[in-house]
Amino acid sequence: MTFLLTLLAAIFVLGPLIALHEWGHYIVARLCGVKVLTYSIGFGPKLTGWTSKKSGIDYRVSMLPLGGYVKMLDEREGEVPKDELHLAFNRQHPLKKIAIVAAGPLMNFVIAIALFWVLFITPSEQLATKIGQVIPDTPAAMAQLPVGEQIVAIDGHEVQTWEAINYRLAGRMGETDNISITLQPDMQSSSAATTYQAPVTQFMQGDAAGKDALTSFGMLPWQPDIAPIIGDLSADGAASLQGLQVGDRITAINETPINDWISATRIIRDNPETLLNFTVLRDDKSLQLQIMPQGKKDSMGNEYGQIGAMVAQTEIVIPDEYKTTVVYSPGTALIKSFEKTEQLAVMTVSSMGKMISGMIGLENLSGPITIAKVAKQSFDISWEMVLSTAALISLSLAVLNLLPIPVLDGGHILYYTIELIRGKPVSEGAQIVGFNIGLLLLLGFMVLAIGNDISRLF
Repeated sequence: MTFLLTLLAAIFVLGPLIALHEWGHYIVARLCGVKVLTYSIGFGPKLTGWTSKKSGIDYRVSMLPLGGYVKMLDEREGEVPKDELHLAFNRQHPLKKIAIVAAGPLMNFVIAIALFWVLFITPSEQLATKIGQVIPDTPAAMAQLPVGEQIVAIDGHEVQTWEAINYRLAGRMGETDNISITLQPDMQSSSAATTYQAPVTQFMQGDAAGKDALTSFGMLPWQPDIAPIIGDLSADGAASLQGLQVGDRITAINETPINDWISATRIIRDNPETLLNFTVLRDDKSLQLQIMPQGKKDSMGNEYGQIGAMVAQTEIVIPDEYKTTVVYSPGTALIKSFEKTEQLAVMTVSSMGKMISGMIGLENLSGPITIAKVAKQSFDISWEMVLSTAALISLSLAVLNLLPIPVLDGGHILYYTIELIRGKPVSEGAQIVGFNIGLLLLLGFMVLAIGNDISRLF
């Protein structure tokens, strides 16, 4: 059942993105006077579809849902009647060819901007960007960031939400340099902002690999003070099997005092398949238990510990000083959407460069299985998360397709740009060589990405 739901979630999120990407190629080709023969969602054998009686275009859904294609009239792919030569793609001016090829990735950029715009114009109550906790032995601790002050900028870039902070920090993955954090004690007054320098070495790599950017950096938002009392247990969880009971209060783990539930879960998550010494209070008596968290993997393959215990229900009240309502006018939301799209596109390209140079590991590369799992998780959270996930995937499709690899749109744009400059097409021999090299590179990336996906599963 989980597999089916994951598959359906992936189809629901990826299907429209692929369809609109190909529609970009399709509509610009028709506007440029090129005859379209086939519009396909997916590759391989045809599953379903129809042929337009008016245009003769074969609209289809094909078996392999890993992309799609628009087939156009082209002398390189078969004989073209003389009266239709002017409709053939290969006979078009290079600028028309570039426009047709670039329309697909451009459509994905437009989708990302539109989805981000919807999210920005939707009012949302969020945690203020005040530092709620600084984790010892982290860059934030070394910079001596004060708890309670509000983060207003990262590396000189204004930030208004914890999501924006997380993205700015994640963009520094693998780097060895200071990260500047600008704080303001009181946003309601004219108090001066102070900029702190936090030293990082191969940020989010080594021991910090697999952790999110905020945890790796060591500054966290406000978190509720929830008593570490067990409210429920999974019958087959490590906690239940190894002696923990409902009503137990965790007072220490490995002699580290525990005063709240979040501190307990952090230690448990950070120690999969490791025997931990729990001190618990039961009926006013202190007991010692040894519990080994079961190793689990998240959608990115990062291992974490889980004992199958849930906290006793408690009402969470967020202090007013840690709450903020984020809302933008339609115009400001549009500007924010463009800015976020640009930031994430640059971060994506930068991450690719870091993987090639070895600054970050190739295990960060993800394939279709991970994308499907992330899509499924987004449906479990909220409709906003679904839109955000779709926007991020659409943006990734745009950037990846613009890479100057001959099999991809970017490679074709490179060929037609050379044709525009030279005044004649790149020779078919050179194009075939480039295509074969590009295909090998693409297959290599796919094998690596799918291999990473499989390793995350097991």
